[in-house]
Amino acid sequence: MKHLLAGMNSSVLTMACLRFVSSFIEFVAAILIFTSNDVKKALMINSLLALVGPLVMVSSFTIGLVAVADQLSFGKIALIAVGVIMILVGVFK
Repeated sequence: MKHLLAGMNSSVLTMACLRFVSSFIEFVAAILIFTSNDVKKALMINSLLALVGPLVMVSSFTIGLVAVADQLSFGKIALIAVGVIMILVGVFK
């Protein structure tokens, strides 16, 4: 495993770790929903997950954009930012 990570880009590694943490949180939430056996508790857990997903997405996007910012024009970065904002508006409205 050490050799696999040796040549990996730190931004890619960080983005992947964020996704692993996110999936772990989702897995734990699924177990909590299953073991609670209560619709109200399940809805509460799901509402908390609605915050985790966008936070992980924005964090991952930010890390990726910072890594490639020198390769993109300001216009392309602005378009990506507008796209992320539109996704967040769609999720929260």
